[in-house]
Amino acid sequence: MSLWDKAKAEFVDIIEWTDDSRDTMVWRFPRFQNEIKYGAKLTVRESQVAVFVSQGTIADVFQPGMVSLTTKNLPILTTLKSWAYGFDSPFKAEVYFINTKNFTDLKWGTKNPVMLRDPEFGPVRMRAFGTYVMKVKEPATFIREIVGTDAHFTVDEIADQLRSMISGRFADILAESRIPVLDLASNYKDLSNFITQRLSSELLAYGLELTLLVIENISLPPEVEEALDKRTSMGIIGDLNKYTQFQAANAMEKAAANPGGDASAGIGMGMGFAMANQMGKVLQPEAQHKPSAGDAPPPIPGQESVVYFVALGGEQKGPFSPKIIREMIKDKAIKPDTLMWKKGLESWIKASEIPELKEAFDAVPPPIPG
Repeated sequence: MSLWDKAKAEFVDIIEWTDDSRDTMVWRFPRFQNEIKYGAKLTVRESQVAVFVSQGTIADVFQPGMVSLTTKNLPILTTLKSWAYGFDSPFKAEVYFINTKNFTDLKWGTKNPVMLRDPEFGPVRMRAFGTYVMKVKEPATFIREIVGTDAHFTVDEIADQLRSMISGRFADILAESRIPVLDLASNYKDLSNFITQRLSSELLAYGLELTLLVIENISLPPEVEEALDKRTSMGIIGDLNKYTQFQAANAMEKAAANPGGDASAGIGMGMGFAMANQMGKVLQPEAQHKPSAGDAPPPIPGQESVVYFVALGGEQKGPFSPKIIREMIKDKAIKPDTLMWKKGLESWIKASEIPELKEAFDAVPPPIPG
C-alpha cells in the first residue's frame, strides 16, 4: 500500500448519524480538522436532514437518502471550492445533522398570575399550564438563528425561551378571545388552536414550527375558587328553606339516637325542647306567615268596597266599582237585562234585579219620541 493510499484510508468513508436520544435537535459529525474523503457516502435517515457548512457558509442541505459526495452532488460546495475537476482529493466541511421529528410533551406555564377583566366577575387573576409539540421546519434558518456552531444542541437549550414566549403571549391572546371565565373549560380546544396559530409565525422566524399546544388547566386563586364553590353549593341546594328543614330533621334524628351524650339529662332535655321549638318553626313556615282575618285593613271610610262583574258580548268583564257601573248604565253599555254578579250572589242575575242599581235605571230618561 502506497503512502497516498494509506492517507486516503484515514479519511472517513461513511457519514451518518444514528440518534439514540430523545432530546437532541442538532448533532455535528465529528472529524479531525473536518476533512471528508471525496466520494464518501452520506446517509440521511427519515426525520433527519444534513446541512453542509463550508467556511462559515451553508453550502448544501441534503434530504433523507444516501448520496456520494462528489462534484455532481455538491454543486454549491464545488463552486465555493473552485473545483473544476472531480479529482480524488479530500475536502473540508462541517456536517450538521438536524433532527426534524416532533418533540413532544414539552411543558409550559405562567410563572405569575395573568390579570384579566371578566364580564361577570370583573378583574380576576388566572394561572394556566399545559404541553406543546414543536419541530424544526427550516434547518438552515435554525442553524443561523439558534444553533450557530454548537456541536450538540438539545431541546433544553431552547425550551426555556419557547416557554417564555408562550406564557408571554398567553395573556394577550386570552384577552382577545373574550371568553368568560366560566366558559373557558369548554373552549380549551378552540383556545389552543387560536394560540397555536398566533405563535406559529413567531416561531417560524427561528426555523421552528409549533405543531400543537394543549391547555391542561386554567385555574383561579384559591380564595376565588372557594367563593365559587360556595356559590355552586347554593345553586345545588336550591330552596334554602327546604334544606334547613332537612338539616333540622337530621339533627333531631341524631339527638334521638344519643339523648344524653356528654351533657346531663336536664341539659339534654332543655336542648331537645329548644330544638323541637325551632323545628316547629322551620317545618311550618306557612303558619308563620299566613295572614289572619284581622291582618287585612278595613275599607277606607267613604269609599265603596263592593265590586261588580258584567257579562258583555259573552265574556266576563270587571271587576268594576259602583261609580263605573253607574256611568256604564248612563251610557247604556249596561241594560236592565244585562247579566251581572257580585260577592254574595249565588248566580248571575239581571242588572235591574240588583237592589242598589234599580234607581240608576230609573234615572235614565226614556228614548226621545220619534
